[in-house]
Amino acid sequence: MSSLLYRWGKTAYAGKWWVSGVWLLLIAGIVTLIVMNPPKLSNEIRIDGTPAQEVIDDLADRLPDASGGQGILAFHSTDGERIDEGENLAALLDAVDDVYGEAHVIDAREVMADEMAKGPDSLLLQASAAIGQAQGSTAADADAPTPLIVEQMPVPGVVVSADGQTALFQFAFDEQTFELPEGTVDETIETAETAVADEDIDVLPSSTMIQIPELIGVGEIVGVAIAALVLIATLGSLVAAGLPLVSALSGIGVGVGGAFAISSIVPMHSLTAVLALMLGLAVGIDYALFIVNRQRRFILDQRLTAREATARAIGTAGSAVFFAGTTVVIALLALTVVQIQLLTTMAFTAAATVIIAVLSALTLLPALLGFVGERICSPKARLNAGTAHEAGSSHRVANRWSGFLVRHRYLAAIGSLVIAGVLAAPALDMDLGLPSGASYHPDTPQRQSFEVVGDAFGDGYNGPLVVVATSLDDDTIPATDLAEIYTDLTDLDGVTAVSLGGLDEDGTTAVFSLIPETAPTSQDTADLVTALRDASSAFADDYGVDIGVTGFSALAIDVSERLADVLPLYIAVVVGLSLIVLLLVFRSIIVPIKATVGFLLSVAATFGATTAVFQWGWLQPIFGMDATAPVLSLLPIIITGVLYGLAMDYEVFLVSSMKEAHVHGARGRESVTRGFTVASRVVVAAAIIMTSVFAGFIYNPEPMIAQVGFALAFGILVDAFLVRMTLVPAVMAIFGERAWWLPRWLDRALPDLDIEGDKLTKQLATD
Repeated sequence: MSSLLYRWGKTAYAGKWWVSGVWLLLIAGIVTLIVMNPPKLSNEIRIDGTPAQEVIDDLADRLPDASGGQGILAFHSTDGERIDEGENLAALLDAVDDVYGEAHVIDAREVMADEMAKGPDSLLLQASAAIGQAQGSTAADADAPTPLIVEQMPVPGVVVSADGQTALFQFAFDEQTFELPEGTVDETIETAETAVADEDIDVLPSSTMIQIPELIGVGEIVGVAIAALVLIATLGSLVAAGLPLVSALSGIGVGVGGAFAISSIVPMHSLTAVLALMLGLAVGIDYALFIVNRQRRFILDQRLTAREATARAIGTAGSAVFFAGTTVVIALLALTVVQIQLLTTMAFTAAATVIIAVLSALTLLPALLGFVGERICSPKARLNAGTAHEAGSSHRVANRWSGFLVRHRYLAAIGSLVIAGVLAAPALDMDLGLPSGASYHPDTPQRQSFEVVGDAFGDGYNGPLVVVATSLDDDTIPATDLAEIYTDLTDLDGVTAVSLGGLDEDGTTAVFSLIPETAPTSQDTADLVTALRDASSAFADDYGVDIGVTGFSALAIDVSERLADVLPLYIAVVVGLSLIVLLLVFRSIIVPIKATVGFLLSVAATFGATTAVFQWGWLQPIFGMDATAPVLSLLPIIITGVLYGLAMDYEVFLVSSMKEAHVHGARGRESVTRGFTVASRVVVAAAIIMTSVFAGFIYNPEPMIAQVGFALAFGILVDAFLVRMTLVPAVMAIFGERAWWLPRWLDRALPDLDIEGDKLTKQLATD
């Protein structure tokens, strides 16, 4: 492998024009495809096979009008005047009329008019009348929100709070939000805002009304800027620092750009694109950094020409990059074993982006080094290189730290384990769920809408449940039975209100909107969903209908349970792959076990910190947050895969340096200190770069993106500095020479991958 990469490095360096030209053509082609087919992303978390998703899919066939995207707008009076009187009322009605006039909004008034035109034959009107009688037989709650009355006719979808300060307008789009033409949701919100612009009324869209989230903002740009500063400090010049950025951004252009180009064909969640962007930037910069740093060391320490140094860097550091990237790709592709389409798409997209980042580092980067030539090292750097290297000044901190770890190896190992255990402790209280309006920053309309609606109507109005009653024998459900079903649903503990949302043409499927008393992410709401599903058999016996439940809380429960069930299987697959890959790479029994245990510690600590920050609210002001919410259901399985791959990157770069020292004659603890001294500086720089890139996403307004950004940033910090920079050297020092032990029969059976480039070095010395 190293010899092949060495020859390629020379070829790419000399053929810089045609290699760069190929990359430019790739990027230009992808840009063209994106212009012709604009990106189409979604926020839908779809997990096939779950009860809530099955209800949605069945409803799409039986009653398409009830299966489109949900729109919720809160109109809040800011001057203390009632919103259902005078000019405020006129403006509100104009807003409702204008929104219903939008191209992709279903006009509930027309639906009602069509039903009224049917007269006595209207099944919906018959059911509504029967339910009205059932309502009249029970005492009305004086504090409950009542329909807005205009000319003695209710305006569909509008309710006003008891104090008259807030109106809630619920409507439906004719397609799921992510399937609508780009800008449709924003135009709908702007239409409502324009209608009430002359009055003191705020229009607050709910969290359901986000079509495409913000993928890149100020935080992400700052993260890349910090990465650039670290590159300059590590490599010592603007020219050298710019090369990893160009290489990484080119890889992003092809990888993430390619994902955008096919998003109109392959359904893609916005988190998929963000994860690919995060990984592409982070590993792209890191991999290029390792190669450029190695090339400069060959030039400065061994006085090689830039061309020869580039070839050797590709042959040695390039081999480590190849295998490090392979571990990331394996971890990501292992996500496919859980057989969830959302994660499968995410895995393939992120893995493809990492592969392209590796290809960029191994092909485009040597071509870029060819353009720079001998200027990669300044005359001053060449002049000072020998003295600094002989004095050891460039490694003074690394020498002291590695020496401390070797002398106090047991203390360092135990201390690392204790710190990781403390960080992991909050994970015992981790609750999984989906982000709601409460998860957003207080300055966002989504959070403001959540709070206004909760204060005016009750927390349950932020997350209505959809209850679907389907005839078991495909006969029309009698209106009297629908009224009884309505009454039974209303009588359930934890229910605030129930309304009939629609009937299909045959009257075999009825949709009820059920408002819980508690918030969407509350355990009481989850208990209500469970109670509804448990009551399904009773409804079947009494009315001959099957009861299905969907909606935000139901989806959150099903997604969390499904992912919690598959997480142990996924961790087992990743651990198994980890042991095999590291056994092949390092030809050791101890190293793979130690690396895998360290990875599990990093994951546990990351889960604990994420729980403490997002669920408990610890240290949130530091990150510009003020919203407690459950941990994203997808996060544990995503972080496990991604963090494994990235953790193995540092393991490969650090321990391969120790093995290189061992191969070249250093024994026992000497190989630990020598390898640590050589690799630690660039590993620390790479960890800071990766943390900076991920941390930039913490400030993204989308809660899912913020959680993933935090978890990856914190996970890298823990893994790089606590595990790889502290625990790994300590454990390697404890085992000493035994760390490299491998049974002879296994040594003969395993292929020699030579990621340290030892064979290449010997061959070049012979030549």
